[in-house]
Amino acid sequence: MNASNDMVEMKVEGLVFDPLTNTPIIILKNQTGDKSLPIWVGYPEATAIALQMETVETPRPMTHDLIINIINNVNVEIKHVCVNSLIENTFYAVILIESNEGIVRVDSRPSDAIAVALRVNAPIYVTHEVLENAKDLEINSSQQNTGDEDQFKTWLNNVKPSDFGQPD
Repeated sequence: MNASNDMVEMKVEGLVFDPLTNTPIIILKNQTGDKSLPIWVGYPEATAIALQMETVETPRPMTHDLIINIINNVNVEIKHVCVNSLIENTFYAVILIESNEGIVRVDSRPSDAIAVALRVNAPIYVTHEVLENAKDLEINSSQQNTGDEDQFKTWLNNVKPSDFGQPD
């Protein structure tokens, strides 16, 4: 898949809450800010992303930190992640890993792929097809409820590393 033709590079704009379901949403935006993609995720995945965005260290490695530790110890590199499919309102993603043997595509939930990408500063892409199919899901920045962001920030500020378990 050619990044320049088939995909759009996106950044995590932030995390908000769906006002109807109180479910966390990752907001991805392209570099010019004219395209956005909301991806509904679970609380554990939102927590992993938020902790990384806020550079909060936990006393023990969380799952995504463990994945990065494995990647680093087997001498491979995460090239990028891509949200590559939307089927029945479910997003799919892949993590592209490069080794001496070539490129390996690893199926992933978008939230996990994004959490991993943030930890290694890998690019996050979304295919044009997904952006087109998700147009009804787009969240305009002016429509985002800043109360949701405030609610998430309050929750994040109250999370303590000890909430994630004690060292073994």
